[in-house]
Amino acid sequence: MITAQMVKELRERTGAGMMDCKRALESTGGDLEKAIDELRTKGLAKAAKKAGRVASEGTVTSYIHGGGRIGVLVEVNCETDFVAKTAEYKQLAYDIAMQIAASNPEFVSREEVSEDILQRERDVLRAQALEEGKPEKVIDKMVEGRLDKFFKERCLMEQPFIKDTDKTVQELIHEHVAKLGENITVRRFVRYEVGEGIEKEKGDFAAEVMAQVNR
Repeated sequence: MITAQMVKELRERTGAGMMDCKRALESTGGDLEKAIDELRTKGLAKAAKKAGRVASEGTVTSYIHGGGRIGVLVEVNCETDFVAKTAEYKQLAYDIAMQIAASNPEFVSREEVSEDILQRERDVLRAQALEEGKPEKVIDKMVEGRLDKFFKERCLMEQPFIKDTDKTVQELIHEHVAKLGENITVRRFVRYEVGEGIEKEKGDFAAEVMAQVNR
């Protein structure tokens, strides 16, 4: 069983994110040293050391789905104009824009989710668990587990990357931080879909984006 103390110790030793540490421990059966090696192999420990550095350069990248049905603008920041002009960085920004088009996140990261939204979600999840007849003593744990699913669906950084679902968008960015040697962050994005908010029958354009990715 992976405990909070194990995650905390790994995080203190590597500086990697909490969820990255938890996944590394789970994949190594709780072996701390192997988990450290896994984080280093993925570049996550190295990336964490750069996370506090100012990233004020970068690019605003667009992605328009075929026929103009979905459009995305995303600001991806790095530390220098030099890195912003590299082909690898531009491809990363484009992939992130495509991710937003296909997966339709609402937030960049869980830190952006307001406490009001979280509490409302907890109330709904708790009511669902009670309706399912779950015992009171396990409901709080169930709610937190289901809240993790909420973050994975709604927060860009925690979504599975559409081109390689074995990694999250955050892990994808960390890999590029390790390769390019600079802190990289997603600052903001906007996504438009034709007919969004208008009551009418429409196709699943996000599914079309996924189909295009998988061709």
